[in-house]
Amino acid sequence: MGLLRLLRARVTTYRGALLLLVLLQVAQTAALLALPALSADVIDNGVMAGDRDRIVSTGLIMVATAVLQATLSVVAVWRGTRFATAVGSDLRAAVFRRTHDLSVHQAARFGTSSLVTRTVNDVQQVQELILTTLNVALAAPFVCAGATLLAMRSDVPLAWLITLIVPAVSVTATIILARMSPLYARMQAGLDGIGQVLREQITGVRVVRAFVRDAHERRRFALHNAALLDVQLRVGRLTAAMFPAVLLVMNLFTVALLYAGAVRIDDGRVEVGTLNAFLGYQALILMATVAAMLVFLNVPRAGASARRIVEVLDSEPGVSPPAEPRPPGDARLLEIRSARFGYPGAERPILDGIDLVAGPGETVAVVGSTGAGKTTLLNLAVRLLDVSAGAIRVNGVDVRELSPGALSRLVGLVPQTPYLFSGTVATNLRFGNPAATDAELWRALEVAQAREFVEAMPGGLHAPLSQGGTNVSGGQRQRLAIARTVARRPQIYLFDDCFSALDAATDAAVRSALEVCTAGAIVLVVAQRISSVRHAHRILVLDRGRLVGAGTHDELLARNDTYREIAASQLEPQAAR
Repeated sequence: MGLLRLLRARVTTYRGALLLLVLLQVAQTAALLALPALSADVIDNGVMAGDRDRIVSTGLIMVATAVLQATLSVVAVWRGTRFATAVGSDLRAAVFRRTHDLSVHQAARFGTSSLVTRTVNDVQQVQELILTTLNVALAAPFVCAGATLLAMRSDVPLAWLITLIVPAVSVTATIILARMSPLYARMQAGLDGIGQVLREQITGVRVVRAFVRDAHERRRFALHNAALLDVQLRVGRLTAAMFPAVLLVMNLFTVALLYAGAVRIDDGRVEVGTLNAFLGYQALILMATVAAMLVFLNVPRAGASARRIVEVLDSEPGVSPPAEPRPPGDARLLEIRSARFGYPGAERPILDGIDLVAGPGETVAVVGSTGAGKTTLLNLAVRLLDVSAGAIRVNGVDVRELSPGALSRLVGLVPQTPYLFSGTVATNLRFGNPAATDAELWRALEVAQAREFVEAMPGGLHAPLSQGGTNVSGGQRQRLAIARTVARRPQIYLFDDCFSALDAATDAAVRSALEVCTAGAIVLVVAQRISSVRHAHRILVLDRGRLVGAGTHDELLARNDTYREIAASQLEPQAAR
């Protein structure tokens, strides 16, 4: 069902190209079917009658027909390849776009390795099915039908043998293919599993080696690999059995055709050339049937891949852009009104009843224990997630009514785990502001206390960075992520505990520079260390998703037990006061 849906939508898009391809295949099939009839004419009216002129003239017609058929076949294959690659490109783009539309929770439900497999491998399976169908199997029905009709014109009793070939081969192939379909679904799932294990092992290689778990990880990979090997071997055995079974059926029909033909020649009812034509028609039907089988071999796997693609495409984005976005307001204000958020099916909401109003020049810190909902609050503000109830407004406009581009220009997020893309320092810093000049990038690096180590890198701003920024340290990645957001110069800065990998001196220098850089902007900081946010204008205290306190550091120490416990666990008693 998923495969038919995908193909139906693409056929509608490329209806003209597909119609031209069908006409080319019909034309080359007609030329192909003419060759056995011409061959029979050469034998019966040329060789048997001793007419050399007939042999030469008909032979030239056969050569011209063969050249025409080959030319049409080449053009049809070229057009079919273009069609298949265009559909594959469209599918990859559609899956990629929908993946970017998914919320963080939805993407995590699919898994990174699975989304990669669906975008690349699964689309490739569907594309290969389309390619083999158009280039190989599209002509098969025309060949079988045309060969049967021509055989009927020549001799009806012998033609009945030919008409039985296709049903007999189809039943044989269907029995085997029915057993292969569930195996292909397991094969694609096995590829997901191996992709996930490889991704975890490569990404977490330092942890694996630090805990000397190399042997354990090798065993884990071996289990997934062995399971995939077992499924592939079972598929291979069924594939190996299909062709001998089909050839056995075809050879039985060939023997029957030769016997029946010899009897009718002996009776004088059929000419030798006619029997030769019948054998040619049977050969064409055999070729067409084998070609169709090649397609059928890909159908189960492509069907499993198509269902996985449809699962992604059918996923309604958790965060959808507004149909008619509103323009951003003029008032610089961040408002969180009775915000509530919970995942579907969860026992309790992650956030419930959060209220906050922050204006220009104000720094608001958010503290709380692990799992209190601090990061979720920032994700709601930048609309990586949508509130279940309540509202979040930026400059007086609900974030759900702003276009993603407008919201991104207003709000800049530095995530808890910084991620850098493969490229250079400059391309990463310009990720949020492509128009930033080199001078603006150096200024952003100064604010993030990253200029010194970037200048020391070969190439400076043009120094290469590997995927994920793995060729720089964790603290350097965090500072580059901070510089990337500073270079964007948003009106609202969201810092999600992004100073954790910095030493105390660098932390203090970065915060001091940020105070100057973000003057006049709204700053919302999530932090684990009380010492780093004690001078914020306001501190919000979260506990199990609820706001249990708000005020300055001194006010909260005086009247909030939760904050006092957090402060006491981090600060010396005299420093906490």
